[in-house]
Amino acid sequence: MNDRLVSLRRRRVAAWLALGAAVPPLLAHAAAPFPEKGRTIRIVLGLAAGGASDAQARFIANKLAEVLQTPVIVENRPGASFILATEEVIRAAPDGYTFMYAPSSVVAQNPQTLAQVRYDPFKDLTPISLGARGPLVLTVHASVPARTVQELVAYIKANPGKMSYASFGTGTSSHIYGEAFARQAGLDVVHVPYKGGADAAKDFLAGRVQYYFDAAPNAIQNTATGKVRMLAVAAPKRSPMLPDVPTMGEQGVSGVDMPSWLGFYGPARMPAPVVEKLNAALAQVLAMPATRDFFRQGAYEAESSSPQQLADLTRATYDQWGDIIRKLGLVKQSQ
Repeated sequence: MNDRLVSLRRRRVAAWLALGAAVPPLLAHAAAPFPEKGRTIRIVLGLAAGGASDAQARFIANKLAEVLQTPVIVENRPGASFILATEEVIRAAPDGYTFMYAPSSVVAQNPQTLAQVRYDPFKDLTPISLGARGPLVLTVHASVPARTVQELVAYIKANPGKMSYASFGTGTSSHIYGEAFARQAGLDVVHVPYKGGADAAKDFLAGRVQYYFDAAPNAIQNTATGKVRMLAVAAPKRSPMLPDVPTMGEQGVSGVDMPSWLGFYGPARMPAPVVEKLNAALAQVLAMPATRDFFRQGAYEAESSSPQQLADLTRATYDQWGDIIRKLGLVKQSQ
């Protein structure tokens, strides 16, 4: 009996020693500093390279690399109204090395307008920080003889079914604004979705689509070519960076007045210390005079927030867009 007890004790001791040998590497990994020097951080963007959001993301990535002392790259995953990029982030390890820079449509509109969306913005993503705020701008191709919203409405009604408007993609704010404008003004037009601002701009500048609720930086850049005119900002009040461009409301069209914003989101279950480190680094970058100047050139304001503030903004914007979508009677669409 004593021999059996001794043998049992020896086996237990051996088991505990084996477990003890496995614990230190796990603890060492859990306690590893973030970010590990030299390990690359990816900012995923669901838009094609060359657009305004891409330029903002790349500017931030360069400054963030300086602050965190590790490589930071932008990875473009265009298509499906940002769904491909969002799913890429959701599948990523929640370790802080993969997160996205996303317009509000990704968390506030897509889940309510696109049938193929399988993610829950409140369960599958971790809010990190707000990034920027800025309006969408109603722009029209120079071939259209309209210099006000009222003149554009009159021209479209004189040419029913012959005009089209572009958007960043089905279910995005540029699409919903276009739909709201068409419904309220009684317009017979065609919606043409693209994979982002850069792709839409090619056809817009060529005159293949006639008008477009575009991000302010793109609108400014396209207007500089002489091929495009800005008619109105889709916001409650005029933009300080575009003081001469009236709002949609000033020109008789209500309900197309929600300012747009972009934020940083990671996968669900990110450790709080990692979120805090990224949040602090982004706050530092977004407060830099160089960052603020760069964003203002495109009529956007660089702005950071706490993770909780972004979570609250996400919920509020989701609910606001939900009201608009229900009032328009829009149903979830397949792309």
